[in-house]
Amino acid sequence: MASPSSTLSFLFSVSFLFSLLFPFSLARSPPPTTAALDVSASLKQAQHILSFDPQSSEPFSVSETRPVFFNSSSGSGSVFSVPLHSRGSLYKTHHTDYKNLVLSRLERDSSRVNSLTSELELAVNGVHKSEMKPVPTEIEPESLSTPVISGTSLGSGEYFTRVGIGSPAKQFYMVLDTGSDINWIQCEPCSECYQQSDPIFNPSASSSYNPVSCDSRQCSSLEVSACRGGKCLYQVSYGDGSYTVGDFVTETVSFGNSAAGLIGLGGGPLSLTSQIKATSFSYCLVDRDSAGSSTLDFNSGFPADSVIAPLIRSRKVDTFYFVGLTGFSVGGRQVQLPPGLFNMDQSGNGGVIVDCGTAITRLQTQAYNALRDAFVSLTRDLPKAGGVALFDTCYDLSSRSSVRVPTVALDFGGGKSLNLPAKNYLIPVDSSGTFCFAFAPTSSSLSIIGNVQQQGTRVSYDLGSNRVGFSPHKC
Repeated sequence: MASPSSTLSFLFSVSFLFSLLFPFSLARSPPPTTAALDVSASLKQAQHILSFDPQSSEPFSVSETRPVFFNSSSGSGSVFSVPLHSRGSLYKTHHTDYKNLVLSRLERDSSRVNSLTSELELAVNGVHKSEMKPVPTEIEPESLSTPVISGTSLGSGEYFTRVGIGSPAKQFYMVLDTGSDINWIQCEPCSECYQQSDPIFNPSASSSYNPVSCDSRQCSSLEVSACRGGKCLYQVSYGDGSYTVGDFVTETVSFGNSAAGLIGLGGGPLSLTSQIKATSFSYCLVDRDSAGSSTLDFNSGFPADSVIAPLIRSRKVDTFYFVGLTGFSVGGRQVQLPPGLFNMDQSGNGGVIVDCGTAITRLQTQAYNALRDAFVSLTRDLPKAGGVALFDTCYDLSSRSSVRVPTVALDFGGGKSLNLPAKNYLIPVDSSGTFCFAFAPTSSSLSIIGNVQQQGTRVSYDLGSNRVGFSPHKC
């Protein structure tokens, strides 16, 4: 059980911008029909991540980026980058078998997807989280002792950046999450916090720590809030039943010279991007089995070769970044789908979001079946293997060092499509050579483009012009 102030949410009121990298390939005319999958390299990397020890790797370098500092009254439109790390490069896995590692990832991912789809369903039905779990206007400190589970145990805990919190700044690894808004970190006093590699944040050591009042605009923007001694309290729930609760405050944050918490990059008013008045941001996600890193960029604009798709806003859920996906191509041929299958309807149901916290892309069942069947029809020469967890289409590639597989592309209409690298849709699930088609069906109306499909591609969000850009090989 965590103490009343075991976690801390902080607000920002400044402006800067992100530029992101993702591993996709841009489709050309005529489009390619096959892609190479390096089986040996994928399996070697899978084995390496099991033995990789982050403590023996190069330490974090303060020269990787220039420090940029923000507080509640300043603003900046300057372009800058901060390092972005995969979970595997920071935390040594306790798994000794790669299949068990994959299964644990998929279990976290299912919790993540359940959380996102539940949030949409509640919003569409006009039910707010505060109506599900009412919190008294005035509550005693002891009633705030609630379970807090590390963000690294949730589906969002896959990529991290180093952030300075407080004045003087103390450095913490924070989870990157485009599917949520509230920024939070564990803080003292905390007798039963979850374990983290960084020290617990001490508010009394920061001169810029400032509680938010109950009658403030920021407090009223919370979906679940309460009041104690005139100070605002927040609560955020996650898909696996865990939740975080604590004091809602403003605090100074610094980037570049710096997971103990979570950075919300969603589209809502309390997200970091909204509070700093960012006009755009981008990131590039390295392979989760890689020990490498990339960058999270602010105010950097789109790379020249970006595949541009519309960024669609929902009137029901302002957190999510919906994208105008129209369909898929496999082996250079368009997959036949009913027109408008991915459209958001008037009530807010449906649509496709881009999410860095979800691993495996989830598609409406009709769309998934059509995509899978098109892929299977062009891979009849590959030896089949049994399904694994949520994957129903797998292959035994243990006897191959490399294979040619049909291309898979995301189509955004108007002739714009993005070819995915083969390793972004055919992934190893054990160390013996079983590879699975890395998409999954969902019974929800919401489809999600996950981070496995985003790996190696810079994903850029132009928040002012409502566009999303995908640029391959820009990590």
